[in-house]
Amino acid sequence: MNLPALKREWLSNIRGDSLAGITVALALIPEAIAFSIIAGVNPMVGLYASICIAVVIAFAGGRPGMISAATGSMALIMIVLVRDYGLEYLLAATILTGILQLVLGWLKVGRFITFVPYPVVLGFVNALAILIFLAQLPFFIGASWMMYAMVAGTLAIVYILPRFTKAIPSSLAAIVVMTAIAIGTGISVLTVGDIGTITRALPIFHLPVVPISLETLLIILPYSVTLVIVGLLESLLTASIVDEMTDTKSDRDREVRGQGYANTITGFFGGMAGCAMIGQSVINIKSGATGRLSSLVAGLFLLFLIIALGDVLARIPMAALVGVMIMVALSTFDWRSVRDLPKVPVSDAVIMVITIAIVVFTHDLAKGVIAGVVLSALVFGWRISAINATATIRSNGVKIYTVKGQVFFGTMEAFIDLFDYANDPERVEIDLTHSHIWDQSAVAAIAKVVDKYQQRGKSVYVTGLNPESQETLDKGFS
Repeated sequence: MNLPALKREWLSNIRGDSLAGITVALALIPEAIAFSIIAGVNPMVGLYASICIAVVIAFAGGRPGMISAATGSMALIMIVLVRDYGLEYLLAATILTGILQLVLGWLKVGRFITFVPYPVVLGFVNALAILIFLAQLPFFIGASWMMYAMVAGTLAIVYILPRFTKAIPSSLAAIVVMTAIAIGTGISVLTVGDIGTITRALPIFHLPVVPISLETLLIILPYSVTLVIVGLLESLLTASIVDEMTDTKSDRDREVRGQGYANTITGFFGGMAGCAMIGQSVINIKSGATGRLSSLVAGLFLLFLIIALGDVLARIPMAALVGVMIMVALSTFDWRSVRDLPKVPVSDAVIMVITIAIVVFTHDLAKGVIAGVVLSALVFGWRISAINATATIRSNGVKIYTVKGQVFFGTMEAFIDLFDYANDPERVEIDLTHSHIWDQSAVAAIAKVVDKYQQRGKSVYVTGLNPESQETLDKGFS
């Protein structure tokens, strides 16, 4: 990294990055604990993962300002592995996940995120916002009026404080104020300590206690592959969202490698696999972060909170954190996409809605995104497979077919059927000025058309080829 980049990514916004990192660290605690519970492991596994991943990704990641830690989408994949084989196999799977991500990073697969269509990205973002909001609802079940009042107070501070001052992030101010009220008044509300036990201990290096054998590899490999797919999809899509929020560009291949380094190291320090978090990244950016320092501060401050202020940390009311996450959900959801539904093509609207539905009902981002990409590909294939031709006859008796559309495997049969072989004159010209030859199937289709005319003793000429099409045709006939 050159000196200007070092200054820009680390030193250009020290105050903003530091305050945003502190805010994110506080918001990470209940999520890390909750995700650990989902996976069936001790809460410290999620907290250690969040610390290690946030610190490593600050140096190795490709998207300054983005937050990575333990996530719910990854935790869902781990449930069966932990249930059937235990924590040690989860740690081994986490290390393998990191190694696979490193390999993919060096193969530069980050560019393939550009193949995810915009309706799918919108569906991903909106589904994640809905999931974040739904995840807060259980905290209201059986809650007293104080829970509702503190959530409302948190939201009021979050939205009103920025009108008067932006000296500190409003989310951080809301958490501090609500915690002070809860401790000062002694009211009985659900706290972070009620969600899970926080052990005041540093993460230590630990080799997973699993047999080093082919059998072990075959057990953890399917889980690791799924973790790789989900982690990279969520990380790269989140990077794209942060790119748009900050009007800057990320290094996708470096981000893939960064996720690999983070998960590999995390597995050796007792943490579970993680990836980028859109909710926390939104909190980070909206709290004023722009650089890598915010992620480093988030990880180190989370460690400080656990070690030095574990008792105080346990007394933070969940109402404050729920209020912050509701704000994140409302800010993450792309409300314009709903308003613009009548204006966009029906196929794009359907793809977005289906992506949202699959993610929300399965709680699996990978399933929703993959389904959206497949649907988009089918729609694109349907649109691009439209091909037609207009026929005119010159004064010299030559019949000209002007073809419009793409010639490839999907239009091969339709292209062959465009021509009236029996009734056409002795000389035929096929004008491909408005078309393109894409593959060997297209070359074979043209060869069949030429052969059909020649069998009837007629001559046919192919004209209007662009250089790429001419090259493809020449190679096909060589």
